[in-house]
Amino acid sequence: MQEINLPLYNIKSSFSQRWRQRNGYLQVLKVAFPLILSTGSWSVQQFIDRMFLSWYSPDALAAALPTGMLCFTLISLFMGTSGYVSTFVAQYIGASRPERVGPAMWQGIYFSVLGGVLIAFTALFPKTIFSLIGHSPEVQILESEYWVYLTLGGIFPVAQGAVAGFFSGRGKTYPIMWSTFAATAVNIALNYLLIFGNLGMPEMGISGAGLSTFISGMLNFLILSILVFSNENNSKYKTRTGWKYDPALFKRLIRYGLPNGIQFFLDIAAFSLFILLIGRLGATELAAASIAFNVSMLAFMPMIGLGITVSILVGQSLGANEPGQAKIATSSALQISFTYMTILAMLYLLIPNLFIYPFSAKADPIEFESIKSTALVALRFIALWSIFDSLAIIFSSALKGAGDTAFIMLTICLTGLIVLIAPTFLIIEVFHLGLNVAWISGVAYVLCLGIVYYLRFKGGKWQSMRVIESQQAT
Repeated sequence: MQEINLPLYNIKSSFSQRWRQRNGYLQVLKVAFPLILSTGSWSVQQFIDRMFLSWYSPDALAAALPTGMLCFTLISLFMGTSGYVSTFVAQYIGASRPERVGPAMWQGIYFSVLGGVLIAFTALFPKTIFSLIGHSPEVQILESEYWVYLTLGGIFPVAQGAVAGFFSGRGKTYPIMWSTFAATAVNIALNYLLIFGNLGMPEMGISGAGLSTFISGMLNFLILSILVFSNENNSKYKTRTGWKYDPALFKRLIRYGLPNGIQFFLDIAAFSLFILLIGRLGATELAAASIAFNVSMLAFMPMIGLGITVSILVGQSLGANEPGQAKIATSSALQISFTYMTILAMLYLLIPNLFIYPFSAKADPIEFESIKSTALVALRFIALWSIFDSLAIIFSSALKGAGDTAFIMLTICLTGLIVLIAPTFLIIEVFHLGLNVAWISGVAYVLCLGIVYYLRFKGGKWQSMRVIESQQAT
């Protein structure tokens, strides 16, 4: 009897040990839980935005995803750089140098101002941008309206990345969660009021969704800023007194953070081009892809929170010269993410109508039927996409926590072009093979990323990397 139960006992003992140990399941979840809820809250916000717009009109839904993704692509370049402040903070904390935390955050803020101005400049050219994409004239008008609000408010998520790094880099992630909750609640309420003109407010349609995003983004940034600049934080981390521009530190942020921003930009750009190419098949295919990707965000965005946790724990471990602990954190997070993604993938396959229902609830049944059938097929590919994506997110996050951002940037550049964009273009524009074959190239893309990042992590070069200067240099 004992021999029969021995394997089960060993599994239970191994789980219990991994649960309690440093950088095991418990510690990963303690840091990740607020970030998962925070990023999950953002995905819920996007989901409800699209749901409201699907109730408003099919054209508004079709315009929302490509515009939102294109704007987020632009923002991601700057947000990925400013947000890399968290890795600097993590390594400074691991190295027991808290006085360098505030100055690192300020360099990210200075970069954010530059990024915000450049993003806002594009608000002058929405018609030019969307005429080049080639969607229907009705959709282009709505895309242009939405674009102006999103780009004028682009500075807020970029600057938020820098101030949020102060909290996340130290593993103190609850303030980020609460500020995101507040901003999401405001966004949803304003969407309900401004899209449809409820409770006496003006009916603005997709412009109402854009204005809601602007206001909620500003609120999120202001809440975190008030918390960051408290007397207690300034005393320990120099969040106010460390405001001066530090050329050497700013250059290090650019050296490691900019490749991270470029990687983020290229990754989002690849998906945006993928969506835009799908949009050339027609409004039905574009709306269906919009639904499928919004459903996938329920899985993807929480995993971004888990990925940030991996970067934090890897950064802190390497700052303390403990690469073994970095490996444990990565392994723990990988097992958690793979389990979560597999469960969601099974739900996509077994009960797909549950995820489609919110979009169809108040839409015209006849008008929505073709969109629904196309979206149901897309969810089968999203199921595979989600599982493979868990590998890419966790291993790339571990490499980012060490400072191996240049490699990740080059990987995205080559893989995105060779495996995703070029094949999708040929499938849609040259060979006219249709939407389902295009989805295959998308799944192949995330699988390739996961494999390449795993091999890089296994090679171990990241263990000797650091983004912060040596103690002697200061």
